Amino acid sequence: MFEKGRIISHRGIHNNIDIFENTLESIKLALNKNYIIEIDIHLTKDNKIIVFHDHNTKRLLKKDLIVEDTTYEEINNQNYFHVPTLKEVLDLVDGKVPLLIEIKQLRKVGTLEQELMTFLESYKGEYAIQSFNPKVLLWLKKHYPNILRGQLSYSFKKNKFMKIKKIFLKNMFANFLTKPNFISYKYDELSEKKLKKYKKKKITLLGWTVKSKKDFKKYSHYYDNLICEEFINSKCKQ
Repeated sequence: MFEKGRIISHRGIHNNIDIFENTLESIKLALNKNYIIEIDIHLTKDNKIIVFHDHNTKRLLKKDLIVEDTTYEEINNQNYFHVPTLKEVLDLVDGKVPLLIEIKQLRKVGTLEQELMTFLESYKGEYAIQSFNPKVLLWLKKHYPNILRGQLSYSFKKNKFMKIKKIFLKNMFANFLTKPNFISYKYDELSEKKLKKYKKKKITLLGWTVKSKKDFKKYSHYYDNLICEEFINSKCKQ
């Protein structure tokens, strides 16, 4: 797993004013800091893996488009910023720092995952893959069992899922099948009792997303690595 205590930059270093998340510029800034870099990936309609967080482009690109239903050319046909492909990001990082890759999945599991692994098979750098969807982890376990995979989770309080699904995902009941190498949980939503329990069992634990030095200092004791933004973004232009 990653070097313990090393900061993971959340979508690079960005302010979403003039340096946007998951862009080549934000990744360059994180590289300069020697941070581990967390990125998000989607598969477009024309089977391009892009580095982008949301399922819909409206928040960042001001266009109401579903990524999976849109071609890469259509997504980049705007005046805000360049949405990079995974290949562009891999070429830029080139093994200089580890990557934490989150799979954003709306479609049938397997297509994006296989496209991703085709790219990563020739990539020389260190990386791990995480997802909220336990089916993604199960697919990886079956087809690429040696890949480091992590289960993302949180309370799902504001999510519109059915109550039983929230309970299932919050408590990560599928872990006995998916056997994740690490857990990535919202840093302030696990009780101290659970945090100590995980630590005692020597389970690798990542916490997301810490936005202040105060919380970073407070929770560093419990988590192997913390995914961070805002307080690490001092190099952004204003």
